Amino acid sequence: MTKRSPFYRELLGHLDESALADLTFDAFAQLPFTTKDDLRSRLLDMLSKPVYEGWVFYETTGTTGRATPCPRDNIDSIVNNTALSVCYDHVFRAHGDNHVIGVMGPNELHSTGDTFGDVCRNLGHAHAKMWPHSPVVGFKRALEVIQEISITGVFCTPNVAMSMAKEAVRAGLEPKELGIRFFMFTGELATPGLLRNIGEVWGATAYNCLYASQEASILGAVHGDGRLRTVPLNVYYELIDPETGRPAPPQDGYRQGELVVTHLYQGSKPLVRYRTGDLVRLHTPDTASGGYPSEVLLPLGRVRDLIDLNGNKVTAYELESLILSRLAGAMDYQLVIDRVDDTDTLTVEVETRDDAPLAPQNVEDLVRAARDAWGCPLEVTYGQLGGVTTTGAMVSWKAARVHDRRQAPDAERQVALAMAGRRRGQ
Repeated sequence: MTKRSPFYRELLGHLDESALADLTFDAFAQLPFTTKDDLRSRLLDMLSKPVYEGWVFYETTGTTGRATPCPRDNIDSIVNNTALSVCYDHVFRAHGDNHVIGVMGPNELHSTGDTFGDVCRNLGHAHAKMWPHSPVVGFKRALEVIQEISITGVFCTPNVAMSMAKEAVRAGLEPKELGIRFFMFTGELATPGLLRNIGEVWGATAYNCLYASQEASILGAVHGDGRLRTVPLNVYYELIDPETGRPAPPQDGYRQGELVVTHLYQGSKPLVRYRTGDLVRLHTPDTASGGYPSEVLLPLGRVRDLIDLNGNKVTAYELESLILSRLAGAMDYQLVIDRVDDTDTLTVEVETRDDAPLAPQNVEDLVRAARDAWGCPLEVTYGQLGGVTTTGAMVSWKAARVHDRRQAPDAERQVALAMAGRRRGQ
């Protein structure tokens, strides 16, 4: 790496072979971080192999900053896709045989289609790549293909599943009758409440199947028990305090902090001590899975998505979990934050089928829970939500789901609104 990557030659070139041989975990933790700004500023200098030595070129979406190159070679694909194949085999088997899998990705320069297509092939299942937000395909044609070839499972984001359900209802179709047995979600925050709500709409089982990023590849995969696990043969994991950069201390059987990862394989773009910008929680289950000591991994949202509610620092996971655990029957939602008389208030805007109201007991529970947790008065309103809620995977959970009226829209919210406007014009 230090010989072939210009960036790491500068950052770690002082480590000779003897220093590497004597490197301890404590000494490793003193090495400098690799940051997102490094990836954006150094671009191809980050690579340990030229693009022509790889087999495919991807890049980050570039919706909120410069797109960064993410080429892959055979080592990258074999290492990551093998891990997914081993994990997903248990999930696929739990839902019967004769699968035809729909793969719905964001764009042609993203790895989603190739990765999940390769995993389906490894496991002996047919698949069809469909991009519903593409003007060539669209949701109407995607729904037709689901029916024509009897799609049994779908890889997509939670928002694509919700958007597709709304399109089905508008077309006079019953989502539960379309034959989809399970959804494999990635690309967005997916709390248990969200998985349950979408599963109920479709009459299917919903999994949070993957924790990954375009630049860092596979960092966690779902096992047969429905929980995300680390991939310790491929990645070395550290958790740090995002403010100090020091190791996050263990607490009550788990560790929580910003995730820092180092690749343990030599692909096109291995990263050393890469700060993902994501808050996660790790804990060791009672029984290790897959024959190696993987940890249960719980993504909590981005560090920058922490929201202050009456002096409480609330993660995206905590906020969405409290809300969606009480929104049974909702097909979509958005959260509006205001400040009234020096108190932060919440409005949950809900889209339901035929604008049917939520169960009164659920609304009462939600009002009480928000007050007890964060001191926030809360109300629920109903109506059709705009396209901004569909932009989470391309921009961020916060930009798509939270309208914070205590401050002017930030750059990410403006990007999400602009993207929603373009999608309405398709």
